[in-house]
Amino acid sequence: MRLADLFTRKPKPDTTAQALEKALVAAKAGDYAAALSIWEPLARAGNARAQNNIGACFAGGMGVEKDVVLAQRWLVLSAAAGDASGQRNLASLLFKGEDIEADYPEAARLYRLAAEQGDPQAQDMLSWMLMEGEVMTADPVEAREWALKAAEGGIAAAMTRLGMIYHNALGVPRDPSQAVYWWRNASAAGDPDGEAMLGAALHLGMGVERDPSSAYEHLLRAEAGGSTLAAPFIEAARNALNEKP
Repeated sequence: MRLADLFTRKPKPDTTAQALEKALVAAKAGDYAAALSIWEPLARAGNARAQNNIGACFAGGMGVEKDVVLAQRWLVLSAAAGDASGQRNLASLLFKGEDIEADYPEAARLYRLAAEQGDPQAQDMLSWMLMEGEVMTADPVEAREWALKAAEGGIAAAMTRLGMIYHNALGVPRDPSQAVYWWRNASAAGDPDGEAMLGAALHLGMGVERDPSSAYEHLLRAEAGGSTLAAPFIEAARNALNEKP
């Protein structure tokens, strides 16, 4: 090979994995046009992750006009091909029923499929549904199992739910210290409800040594973060600051 050929040869095209990574970088930078230009040919060629990503863009109006019906079409393809994100995102559309007909049983089925593939957000949602018992038969034992998996995946809401499970003895013996353990983790992960429950526990000395100052701080942050669980405890926690030891 001539030396000149080294500089004139065409670069090899990106592999699918490289193309998806390049598109993801563009999307995270807010350049959805660039991302979509990469995803579209891949999606039309049958790539399930690209189909999911396009569906998610139409569902959220990211880089394109929001179109839930079109989002559903792409996500159906992705979910049918076995993509966990596609299954979870399609489940979310069917659960919300915004601009399309809600289908709770199908949403539950898809959340379970995605959860079984290790999707933490789907595991969290499946845990919630098993705890609520409206979409499917309540099963606090299985709800705890999925919440643990979701918590291991970093889902803060699942950590808060685990705290509630131990606090309310739902399928497990009541364990206030274990409840506090999970609420503390949820608070550190940024969940306002977890922080509210941690504040309440610190105020009441429930599963942890009573600490009025820390309790009040956590409750205020939780309320500022949007948690409605903090309000019933804030006034009492404020008054506790003035109690004599």
